[in-house]
Amino acid sequence: MTTYYYILASQKFLIEEEPLEEVLRERTRHYQEKKQEIDFWLVKQPAFLEAPEFAEIKAKCPQPAAAIISTNQQFITWLKLRLEYVVVGEFQAPSQTITDPLASLETVS
Repeated sequence: MTTYYYILASQKFLIEEEPLEEVLRERTRHYQEKKQEIDFWLVKQPAFLEAPEFAEIKAKCPQPAAAIISTNQQFITWLKLRLEYVVVGEFQAPSQTITDPLASLETVS
């Protein structure tokens, strides 16, 4: 199993109100320069919130939600320092309740 760390907030806040695109673009460029594999993902309506152990967190987060999920705890900690109104946490996957850590409930139209 792998430990995944996340920042969770409403999509409106995380994607529209924060300069997140710029932050992720800069981080991607930094990884490319260092020839480092990307270890973070932006997931709209993350499916891990449907796991029973996340019921309380899901209830507190305005929907639809979005998450930045990473295997790099330092990156998530750094993001938390930049963003104010977010929830941070971690989970292990794959598990019985979270089979795909990066799955989304968002349907493509």
